[in-house]
Amino acid sequence: MRKYPSGHQARAELEIDDNFRIGSINDRLFGSFVEHLGRCVYTGIYEPGHPTADQDGFRQDVINLVKELGVTTIRYPGGNFVSGYRWEDGIGPLEKRPKRLDLAWHSIETNQFGLHEMAKWMEKAGSHEFMEAVNLGTRGLQEALDLLEYVNIPAGTKLSDMRRTNGREKPFNIKFWCLGNEMDGPWQIGHKNAEDYGTLAAETAASMRMIDPDLELAVCGSSSHSMESFGSWEEAVLQKTYDLVDYVSCHAYYSPSDGDMASFMASGVDMNAFIKDVVAVIDATKARLKSKHEVNISFDEWNVWYQEAEPSKLPEGIGNWPLAPRLLEDSYSLADAVVFGDLLITLLQNTDRVKAASLAQLVNVIAPIMTEPGGPAWRQTTFYPFSQVAKLARGGSVLKPKLAGSTYWTAKYGNVPEVNAVAVRGIEGSITVFAVNRSLQHPVRFEVVLPEQEQVSSAQAWTLHDDDINARNTLEDTEHVIPRANTSLIRNGRKYNLMLPSVSWNVIRLI
Repeated sequence: MRKYPSGHQARAELEIDDNFRIGSINDRLFGSFVEHLGRCVYTGIYEPGHPTADQDGFRQDVINLVKELGVTTIRYPGGNFVSGYRWEDGIGPLEKRPKRLDLAWHSIETNQFGLHEMAKWMEKAGSHEFMEAVNLGTRGLQEALDLLEYVNIPAGTKLSDMRRTNGREKPFNIKFWCLGNEMDGPWQIGHKNAEDYGTLAAETAASMRMIDPDLELAVCGSSSHSMESFGSWEEAVLQKTYDLVDYVSCHAYYSPSDGDMASFMASGVDMNAFIKDVVAVIDATKARLKSKHEVNISFDEWNVWYQEAEPSKLPEGIGNWPLAPRLLEDSYSLADAVVFGDLLITLLQNTDRVKAASLAQLVNVIAPIMTEPGGPAWRQTTFYPFSQVAKLARGGSVLKPKLAGSTYWTAKYGNVPEVNAVAVRGIEGSITVFAVNRSLQHPVRFEVVLPEQEQVSSAQAWTLHDDDINARNTLEDTEHVIPRANTSLIRNGRKYNLMLPSVSWNVIRLI
């Protein structure tokens, strides 16, 4: 990345070359996450009595927005919640399901929504694949095997026949599984060191494959790039599990630190380094074990999250265990949406090794979709980058970025590009470019250079921007920040130019 001399207009150039491809985009990259946390489930996707609720209690306004968002895989039921969850509580007649204390989020869990409801909701919402998590915190091997028998064995055993009695004749046929959640974190119920977790994960993986050898399993990696045990955790866990698993999980959340907006806008730099570091450990383990097995990354929690803000504070007190409290209900600004888009671009740029990802979370809880109990649902600013990428990039191939342009200084990452961008070649031959202008100060002239002989019959551009970087969509003003046509797009031979406003998310579609 070269820095242009001072006095020049800030600019960036992306050259597209079909000869250099990073890889095909896996549908699982557009996954999301439904955890029993706050109002994600209750008054989020499930609210019997809501004016739009169907016979199953599912909010149709939310289902319509989820379809528009383009979510594929759903990670369920946690998250921290899963490390204290008894899956049996969420099956069978609703009136017989027990209420439990949820220690992870200091709440009451009614279990009125469970595995069967999640599967039925996914069918209605068009999300076609479960990523089911097993409890390796308070439970372990036997419970994981019991759950797998319940969901995947057709009939003829106690647990498979129990599933049929509970209304599901055919198996759920869940193939994608998480072996616990964030087991490196001291906050996790049943937290373990790397050696103990690696042993348990290996035993669980091997035994689950005795029931269903075609499973795809994700082992817990570090819960953030900044964990003191990062790297050594992955190394120790993979030493025990490498040939038994298919993915290492990565989790990352970003917010401004001490008001450092310049570094916050470049959060994708840290995500990219995180991915490269984990890949290095994976490949080193493969070489050390002389394995022919391939392990990739499931980035199954990622987002902007203001973890220290008031909405993220948990209830307290032995007598204060609320039902579906308003937790982690961040209201996302234009700046947050641009950082969110930068993270999406980074995931695309690493599609050769990041084969699955889950936006955390889907509704109300640090989510692109918000609801009001008994009232409307609306799109947050972060909704738009995700929905545009899911719609325009799905099924395509990511081209290796050949990007040059202006840079700016950050306290965390040093000099970083003002523009981050990626190009996707669609299966029908289209080219779609996704780009963010991270600069807080000025617009950037962005130029896309097409391959020789490229034929383009239609060119469009959209920009998500507001003069106020703190602008957001609210219950009172649900469409304050939305993508709008960028009319600055012009063609000059095989080059397309347009202005990217400061702090903006941009899409260029060439067909």
